[in-house]
Amino acid sequence: MTNAISFAAPVLALVAGYLVGSLSFAVIVSRAMRLDDPRTYGSGNPGATNVLRSGSKPAAIITLVLDALKGFAAVALAAWLGPRLGASSAALDWVPALAGLGAFFGHLWPLYFRFKGGKGVATAAGVLLGLNPWLGLATIATWIIIAAFFRYASLASLVAAAFAPFYDVLIWDVGPEAGIILVMSLLLVWRHKANIAKLLAGTESKLGAKSARAAVTPRQARR
Repeated sequence: MTNAISFAAPVLALVAGYLVGSLSFAVIVSRAMRLDDPRTYGSGNPGATNVLRSGSKPAAIITLVLDALKGFAAVALAAWLGPRLGASSAALDWVPALAGLGAFFGHLWPLYFRFKGGKGVATAAGVLLGLNPWLGLATIATWIIIAAFFRYASLASLVAAAFAPFYDVLIWDVGPEAGIILVMSLLLVWRHKANIAKLLAGTESKLGAKSARAAVTPRQARR
C-alpha cells in the first residue's frame, strides 16, 4: 500500500491541487456579498481586478487574498502530507510543485464553475510563496514596482511572470519546481493575450482609472 501511495503521490498531488484551485473565490465572494457575478461585467474575468469593478474594494481584497491562499495552501499541504503518506524522497521533490501547478490549473479551468476561470496571477503568487517564500516575495516586489511606475496591472503581471523563472534559476538554481514555474509563466502570458493587444493599442485601463461596468457578451465571457 505504501509503495502504491509513493508511486501515485505526484499524480494525487496534481489532482488534489486542481480541486483546491477550482474554488473560484471571485464568484464565491461576490455571491456571499450579494454582488453581481464578475463573469457578467467588465472583462468577464473572475479575478480580484474585475471584482474591484463592482465598486467593492473589500470584496476585491478578500478575493485576492483567498486566491493567493489557495495556491499557497495546496503547496504547503502537499509538502506536509507527502512524507506522512509514505512518498519516496524522489516523489517528495515533485509533490509540492505539482500540487501548486494543479491549483493554478484549477483557477484557470475550475471544475466547479464550468471551466471558466481567471488569469491566475494571485494564485501563481501563492504557489511561489509556498515553494520558495523569497522567490514569491521577489516576484511580488517586481509586480509592485512595475505597477507603481506604469500603472498597468496587466503589464506588471506580464513582467513578473517573465522574471519569475529567471529568478528561480539564476538565484536558487534549477530544481523540480523550475519547470513548473516556467509552465505557469507561459500560461499567464497566454491568458493575458487580450491585455497585450490593448497595451500595444494604447487602450488598456490603468490602475485606479474609473471605468464603466459594461456587461460582457457571451464571447467575451469565454475569454
